[in-house]
Amino acid sequence: MIIFNVTIKVSALIKDRWLEWMKQEHIPEIMATGLFHDYRICRLLEQDDSEGPTYAIQYFTDTLENYYTYIQEHAPLFRQKTFDAFGDQFIAFRTVMQVV
Repeated sequence: MIIFNVTIKVSALIKDRWLEWMKQEHIPEIMATGLFHDYRICRLLEQDDSEGPTYAIQYFTDTLENYYTYIQEHAPLFRQKTFDAFGDQFIAFRTVMQVV
C-alpha cells in the first residue's frame, strides 16, 4: 500500500474554516478522482500550536502508478484551489510512503 501524506501547518486565523473546507470540499474532490481508496485526517500533538495547528492528511492507494497519475493529472489544480481559497495562511509539505 502507498500513503500520500500532506502535512499542513494552518494559521490560527483560518483553522476552523480550513478544516471544514477540507472535510466538505477538498478531500471529497480528491477521493472522486478514484485514485485513492481511503484517507485519514490527523492532528499532530506535542507541536507548537501558537501560530496554528498542524495536520497530516493521508491518502491511501494500492499502486505508485495511481499516485503518479494523481500528481501529474490532478495535483496542480488542487494545489491552486487551495492557494485561491487560503493564500499564504498555510505551509504544506508532501511525502510518499510505502507500507512494509
